[in-house]
Amino acid sequence: MKEHKRLHAGLFLLLVSVLVSTVSTGLYAQTADTFLIDDFSRQNRKSAIGTGWQKITDRVMGGVSEGSYGFFEIDGMQCIRLQGRVSLENRGGFIQVSLPLYEESGSFDASGYRGVRLLVRGNGERYYVHFKSTQTVFPWQMFSAGVPTTGAWETVDLPFERFAPENLKADSLNVRRLKRIAIVAGEKEHTADVAVARIEFYRF
Repeated sequence: MKEHKRLHAGLFLLLVSVLVSTVSTGLYAQTADTFLIDDFSRQNRKSAIGTGWQKITDRVMGGVSEGSYGFFEIDGMQCIRLQGRVSLENRGGFIQVSLPLYEESGSFDASGYRGVRLLVRGNGERYYVHFKSTQTVFPWQMFSAGVPTTGAWETVDLPFERFAPENLKADSLNVRRLKRIAIVAGEKEHTADVAVARIEFYRF
């Protein structure tokens, strides 16, 4: 009888340890090693953290770049796809899809993670991931890291230390106070076509 009780107690503790090792966001469980930002599987098009993607182009600053985005199934995977034409005219030069990392005026603490990981496919151009944090006050300020692409799906890891400040004086990204993440086509004139099937924070 005592052995039976000890067995039940052991199973209970194992179950508790499994539950503690995951963090649940809605219906989507996070593992101890990753935190899912989005895998584009939800019918309501909300991200795994409950916020929605938004398109932003240089037209908000007088540029003439054109872009669109949508949710597609490519090679059997759900993804977000950004397409368009990047122009440097009128001091422009970008199109992007951007996601708030926290509702309203808060911020996201990613200090427990090493960086951000993407499952991405492009048309051979170099794309970018941008972070906004409480350090970035103006729209033209961000932390940026490049993402090379090919015509095949590839997993790309971007450690936080790879994100360089642009148009602001800061030594490094404050990962404790992240506000937004964006997938960006820019820097030069080109036809943009990039898809992301999964994006997450990773520890290892």
